[in-house]
Amino acid sequence: MSKLFLVPTPIGNLKDITYRAVEILGNVDIILAEDTRHAGKLLKHYNISTKLLSHHKFNEHHAVD
Repeated sequence: MSKLFLVPTPIGNLKDITYRAVEILGNVDIILAEDTRHAGKLLKHYNISTKLLSHHKFNEHHAVD
């Protein structure tokens, strides 16, 4: 069974994130983010190498493979 996690990310300081959020981001198969530049900085800061894809109102109806 698949699961969907909605993980809030910090607006300013990258350290303003919960341990649980970092744990989830490191353990999922794929991360969809509206702003991959911001998400990429966060993932790099925490050495998370999970696949990152862009997801926003202009591509929300396309399938994720």
